[in-house]
Amino acid sequence: MLQAETDMLLCRLGIMHWKHMPSFVSVEPAGFCQLRCPECPVGQAAAAGSAAQRQFMDFALFSRILHELAPYVHTMQFYFQGEPLLNTQLPRMLQAAHDKGIYTVVSTNAQLLTQETALALLGAGLNRIIVSVDGLTEEVYSAYRQGGSLQKALNGLRFLREAKTQLKAHTCIELQCLRLKTNEHQWADFRRNYKQLGADRLTLKTAQLYDYQHGNPLMPTNPRYSRYVRGSDGLYHLRHTGRGLCRRLLSGCVIDSAGNVLPCCFDKAREHPFGNMDKQTFAECWLSPQAFAFRRKVLENRQNVHICTNCTE
Repeated sequence: MLQAETDMLLCRLGIMHWKHMPSFVSVEPAGFCQLRCPECPVGQAAAAGSAAQRQFMDFALFSRILHELAPYVHTMQFYFQGEPLLNTQLPRMLQAAHDKGIYTVVSTNAQLLTQETALALLGAGLNRIIVSVDGLTEEVYSAYRQGGSLQKALNGLRFLREAKTQLKAHTCIELQCLRLKTNEHQWADFRRNYKQLGADRLTLKTAQLYDYQHGNPLMPTNPRYSRYVRGSDGLYHLRHTGRGLCRRLLSGCVIDSAGNVLPCCFDKAREHPFGNMDKQTFAECWLSPQAFAFRRKVLENRQNVHICTNCTE
């Protein structure tokens, strides 16, 4: 961590001295999803009938990632774009990371969260699980989670609560709801009922939208709860634009299901790969010429980097 802080200070002075390793990483167990959420690239591809690559991260690749990064990372997130529970090796991955003393997080739509799966996840030492529920009636839920079932998601929360009690686990069960116009009338109900639904914590999260400049039907009525604000030019702009040094760029990265090392979760189209762990070590990717070129571009002017223009970091 001391090396990372030193490198960050040097970056602020315009010096690209980059020798530290990341302190957190997101790995993607599966690169596809069974839902068609309108603001998700994977969901949009499915809705358009595109043949999404059904890519799983195999355990051998994960083992190499863990072997290289265990000495450095304190947190490992098991999600990126696809639905992690589609990979049946997920509990095994969690257990391996847990055995290395790494804090583990999973984010899921809970459509595959059975009683058996809940026991397997919590039994593997999972520290935190985020369950996405964007409505408290089937109609509201399916307005965004297209192709999903609210009842399955609620059953998943119940299975997690039962598994936590049975195993006496310390896993944090977090219910997450995107703030959308479709569900804004239910936010108060979420606050009142999330514990009865089985969650320990509730997060009402602003939604990232792709088509926002001329407005978007998913934007909440109250602009306070949107990432976007209407400017004097009549167009919508990101409310808080990240203009300073990007700490995520300096402290973490994403490794997708195919082994591509990516700068962050905003590189959804995989436009800026640092390398691929099927052919290189992580260190070779992290310290590659492509990685240095990308970081320098971000440091020079983040607004010239497409993936940074919708980021508030």
